[in-house]
Amino acid sequence: MALLDIAPAGAGTRSWARAIQRRITFTDVFVVALIMVAAHGVRFGWDPFVALVGPSGPAYWWVTLLVSVLWVLQLGWTRSRDPRILGQGPEEYQRVGTAGWRTFAIVAIVGFLTQWQISRGYLLFALPVGTLVLFGYRRAWRTWFREQRALGRLRQPVVIVGPQRTVEQMIRRLARTAREHSYEVAGVCVHGAGDAALAADLAEIPVLGAIADAPAAADQVGAEYIVLVGTEEVSLKEARRLEYELEDSGVGLIVAPTVADIALPRVAVSQVAGLPLIHVDPPTFTGPSRVLKAVADRVGAAAILLVLAVPMLAIATAVRLSSPGPVLFRQSRVGLAHQPFEMLKFRTMYLDAEERLAAIIAENEGNGVHFKMREDPRVTRVGRVLRRFSLDELPQLFNVLKGDMSIVGPRPPLPRETELWDQEVARRQLVKPGITGLWQVSGRADLSWEETVRLDLHYTQNWTLGLDAIIVLRTAWAVLAGRGAY
Repeated sequence: MALLDIAPAGAGTRSWARAIQRRITFTDVFVVALIMVAAHGVRFGWDPFVALVGPSGPAYWWVTLLVSVLWVLQLGWTRSRDPRILGQGPEEYQRVGTAGWRTFAIVAIVGFLTQWQISRGYLLFALPVGTLVLFGYRRAWRTWFREQRALGRLRQPVVIVGPQRTVEQMIRRLARTAREHSYEVAGVCVHGAGDAALAADLAEIPVLGAIADAPAAADQVGAEYIVLVGTEEVSLKEARRLEYELEDSGVGLIVAPTVADIALPRVAVSQVAGLPLIHVDPPTFTGPSRVLKAVADRVGAAAILLVLAVPMLAIATAVRLSSPGPVLFRQSRVGLAHQPFEMLKFRTMYLDAEERLAAIIAENEGNGVHFKMREDPRVTRVGRVLRRFSLDELPQLFNVLKGDMSIVGPRPPLPRETELWDQEVARRQLVKPGITGLWQVSGRADLSWEETVRLDLHYTQNWTLGLDAIIVLRTAWAVLAGRGAY
């Protein structure tokens, strides 16, 4: 759900945000300095005497210093350390990447205008590699943010305001992703409060009054933000009065539109007749970007298969020796436009796995739609290792080469699963299923069915090449951690 922040953060946020911003600034300076010195060494060698007095040595030290300073400043100018996006993933990474490419562009333009022959290899090493290292550091910071938020720290108390049903939906959505953001619901103000009480599962959250009581309620519970949802219940005059009352209170105002799961690249804000209007672009399922994705899929799959040919041969041998049966497991799945295809995996179960399913079905630890069991007796010893690190998925690269699958996309469903879908869930099949996707990097088997569907639909509606790149990078981390894989 997109949140439109139209007022500054409260004093409580500033108390911890400034300290964290200083720490991240220090991290940025350290990483940039490290990479730029490494680039200098790669280009001119590591001999200190040659680096200082050799050909172009002193001049390039000044270039290294100036590029480093420019890069650090760009990380600030792109607001990559804004507390509102720190630890929240794509938007932060996009700003870090933008800072790197802006630095590259400025240096290239200055070099062209001044006829300064800056080494291309020097820049092509420093900026892309440095950006990747910065991504890694920001990922480490994100992990730390999640741990702190799980302990109840780095939180911003908020009061949610709006019609009761929408308020309840907002609270549940924030609760499901509590480690991904800093908002903690301190209370609610609902339309026509009276004797209103929230649903049983939210009974511990106090109802502080009606919508008009929100400023006083925020002061009462020490909230840093008021989150206005379901604005159809609030007149323009009431919304304006609410904004005026918060001007000198130190409490920020956030407006949450009723449209949900819309990524920022599809959103634009314009002002008409004094009103901020949110424009939502339709998703694209055809066109040049899809052609580029298809080409990248096949080229990427072919390259990975060439690199992993020997390890895959070793895995195939281990599978063949572990138990009687074929090396590959073939299964019918549903692909683009609901067309069936045969998906390939390394076999991880004994041949009689389907016959033994009825005996253990009651022990299902999955989400009600997918059968999952941490200690499934049908899985071979080799199969447990393959599943732990998702190595059983590697033969799906052949599905990608064939055009049935993509490297990144929604989870490929079984035919029996699609029989339970409604029209909204069926939209997952507007794009090719993927070897990896948001569902995998967000927990895989540990996710509920509703969360799996939400992530798949979010990807279907908001796909970009940039999102694919982020998912591929996060997949490597998820595979190494073995999170949600069994």
